[in-house]
Amino acid sequence: MASQEITELLISIREGDRGALDRLVPLVYRQLHAMAGRALSSQRREETLDTTALVHEAYLKIQGQEQLTLQDRRHFFAVAATAMRQIVIDHARRRQARKHGGGLKRVDLDTVGIAATDSAEELLALDEALSRLSELDDRAARVVELRFFGGLSVDETAEVLDIDPRTVDRDWRKAKAFLQAALSTPEGR
Repeated sequence: MASQEITELLISIREGDRGALDRLVPLVYRQLHAMAGRALSSQRREETLDTTALVHEAYLKIQGQEQLTLQDRRHFFAVAATAMRQIVIDHARRRQARKHGGGLKRVDLDTVGIAATDSAEELLALDEALSRLSELDDRAARVVELRFFGGLSVDETAEVLDIDPRTVDRDWRKAKAFLQAALSTPEGR
């Protein structure tokens, strides 16, 4: 029943019923919380951004969109992953503004989580490199966004993007190579 109810609420949202989002979130809250948990799994304990805060901020960000057209469940979770990425990056920018200096550290994309760091520069550099990748290969950039910032597995990413898991693996490898090259050069930072 929940699956049918989710579909009906997504249709209502698409038709302009703003209250439908309020009714949808409790039905998908556990999934959103798990996404946020995976995305923040390696973040330092003393950070103020936790899974609950990330879910709530993502909800507010989605709710605040002027035109909210969610085609289906996959699209909703892709929108949520994008919102989470933006929130994590904004959080990193605020952290960087508060804290000047600090050495850059390697961003390990294989951890599929936000690396615990002393500074936010690496997240900001990753976001910039990811934006450049998006101009060259949007799907590969979406794979990184969903896996790294959304915390989704290969299979979950394949489902959201409606592609084969092997394609996700290929895009993931290609994107990692691009991003590692971009992040290892001084102009990439």
